[in-house]
Amino acid sequence: MSRESGSLLGVAGYLRRTVDRLLGELLAELPAVLIVGPRAAGKTTTAERHAATTIHLDRPAEAAAFRADPDAALRGLLEPTLLDEWQSVPEVLGAVKRAIDVDPHPGRYILTGSVRADLDAETWPGTGRLVRVAMYPMTVAEQLGRLDMPPLFDRLAAGEVLGVPAAPPDLRGYVELALESGFPQVALGMSASARQHWIDSYVDQLLTRDAQQIDGGRDPLRLRRYFEAYALNSAGVVDDKTLYQAAGINRKTALAYERLLANLMVVDLVPAWTSNRLKRLVLSGKRFLVDPALLAGVLRVDAGAVLRDGNLLGRVLDTFVAAHLRAELAIARTRPRLYHLRQEQGRREVDLLGELGAERIIAVEIKADSGPGREAARHLAWLRDELGDRFVAGVVLHTGPRVYPLGERITAAPIGTLWA
Repeated sequence: MSRESGSLLGVAGYLRRTVDRLLGELLAELPAVLIVGPRAAGKTTTAERHAATTIHLDRPAEAAAFRADPDAALRGLLEPTLLDEWQSVPEVLGAVKRAIDVDPHPGRYILTGSVRADLDAETWPGTGRLVRVAMYPMTVAEQLGRLDMPPLFDRLAAGEVLGVPAAPPDLRGYVELALESGFPQVALGMSASARQHWIDSYVDQLLTRDAQQIDGGRDPLRLRRYFEAYALNSAGVVDDKTLYQAAGINRKTALAYERLLANLMVVDLVPAWTSNRLKRLVLSGKRFLVDPALLAGVLRVDAGAVLRDGNLLGRVLDTFVAAHLRAELAIARTRPRLYHLRQEQGRREVDLLGELGAERIIAVEIKADSGPGREAARHLAWLRDELGDRFVAGVVLHTGPRVYPLGERITAAPIGTLWA
């Protein structure tokens, strides 16, 4: 599928990311920023755009001085100083803490790397000194350079009219976009064959080398089975037993595996939204892979296979939309938190909710339908009637080409409105 016209390369070959503006704002006022996210999401490349000095601590020659005397090694470096793969020399974090305590002027340090030392340390010295910024695989808006457009939740909160892509994809086009992946190495021009091999290699390294660094006691074969079960249930509300039985492991092991994958930031549990105004709500979270291409890669399916399986089709589209909204959370002025809503036995269900504060809600449904009618918005209408003025807006994101009303404060819009 061909994308809309627009360069995928920014100035000097760098494609700006959603978090670039936020990083600039934070470094103008704060002494240190820690960028977290899944491996290969582009953290180092983006951080280097904001740094005057880059130290790669996973390179022995550059790490030697920091192992010997991290305080002395930090002194005199041109700032902002990027400490990439900082967990390779965890002593450097204490040196950063001491340097900031002595001189907390803005824009001193940027740290990127694994979450391992953060998780293992009994006392995390970054509290109050390092501000975390989450960075995920690229959205289509980032790939097309459409970063002047406010996040979806901000637009809906402001009552803006939603846009339509100049050349909106059809259903197959959206599936192909989802499977192209948001990991920068893959997203920017890799062939389908190379992309599949890259994803296979990424998953293999994730479940062996990366997992081993965080928790060396895990069996990679069992972890792979659990990850496959997780992928099959991406964008679903599924009980723990279903996952651990599918993987052939016990509950304790499954919980440890999920925590490990969450620490690697390749899975995300979207919590259930609750309110004393609504009864019989399910409290279980909704599980997602952070990139739909991982789902397809783990399950070894292509766009054709996804289109032939209605259940898988819904999961791919939901995972795709959730990935876009998750990436926008850090920069949204409305500061939304992401939730889902489901009643017992699935009587009523809303795919995703953005809570803006004071329990004000924006609700999102995702449909593999080119022209959904009011029936597709019935759960949004129910939620609107239950919440009254606290219901800010609802949108049914679909695979058709038009924006049109579906009721008071409820709109149908193409999925492509996320980047239009």
